[in-house]
Amino acid sequence: MMDVGGVYVGNPATHPLKTAKVYVRVRTYTFRMFCVRKGSGNVGSYVARRLIYFLLTLWLVITCTFFLMHFLPGSPLSNEEKLPPDLKEQILREYGLDKPVPVQYALYLGNLLRGDLGLSFSYDGRSVSELIAQGFPASLQIGLQGLIFGGLVGILLGTVAAIQRGTWLDNATTIVAVLGISVPSFVLAAFFSYYIGVKMGILSPGGWESFADSILPSLSLSFLVIAQVTRYIRSEMLDVFSQDYMKTAKAKGLGRRVVVFRHALRNALLPTVTVLGPLTVNLITGSLVVEQIFSVPGMSTLFVNSIMTNDYTLIMGTTIFYAFLFMVSVFIVDILYGIIDPRIRVAGMKE
Repeated sequence: MMDVGGVYVGNPATHPLKTAKVYVRVRTYTFRMFCVRKGSGNVGSYVARRLIYFLLTLWLVITCTFFLMHFLPGSPLSNEEKLPPDLKEQILREYGLDKPVPVQYALYLGNLLRGDLGLSFSYDGRSVSELIAQGFPASLQIGLQGLIFGGLVGILLGTVAAIQRGTWLDNATTIVAVLGISVPSFVLAAFFSYYIGVKMGILSPGGWESFADSILPSLSLSFLVIAQVTRYIRSEMLDVFSQDYMKTAKAKGLGRRVVVFRHALRNALLPTVTVLGPLTVNLITGSLVVEQIFSVPGMSTLFVNSIMTNDYTLIMGTTIFYAFLFMVSVFIVDILYGIIDPRIRVAGMKE
């Protein structure tokens, strides 16, 4: 039980209004009144703390990656055996790799603060920013398509499985979830490319020329999302159905659709949002084998080439980009948590 701003927030079964519908409205109204009465200082400090954690984590990622990368054997020119030693030394001097590692680290941080990720060793001196800007859109497209399709289908299947618990529909969705988690995306990609693309000729088995070329890669990536979302939605909705306030809502005569979608599904989305944050980053930054199977010019090629060639600047650029997206997704998850359940925002600002 909690009283915030003079408004009761607690179990709807003991609430004087005694309706789940009014309870949800009271919770939302409570948070709004809290923000108005307390002012924007608490909100500002909450965001400021998150920003400090964000920058600190990003700095740690940059530092650890930089020094671990220099501990690897070889250099960006290790594979260039035909280059004369004098020319290698000149190139290393131009890129600043002849200096001590701490000095290189300081110089890199200085360039990074100016937005300069450096030039790639393995892509004819092209800037790392240009390479990421070129490869990211394709990965973003197939990732978002797979995420949206998989998320919608997963919510639908999870809801149906929870409502029809113990029936053949529940068993069927469980089988789909297990298969989605057990079967790797690249196996599905090879299956779709061969049977749908080659045998049936419905869609292109590879290439990147039109929207149709993105359907099969997106479908391959969506099965993991479907499996994860289905499992979490089903589990959480079954837990929500057993809560006292759901029983109160049913006892008050609220329709089944209102009980399921307005109350049960909304609360069941919380853990799903947590899963979708990191999963989104994994999808939109590319799936190595899936992109290779369908010849998608995405981020995965940059990841592999940078490691294989010891391309220091490209390794750092792709790692920083990935870390930045991951932390942004975590921040967005925090915001979505507050939208779905305003009590979390109040608790977060009180910390």
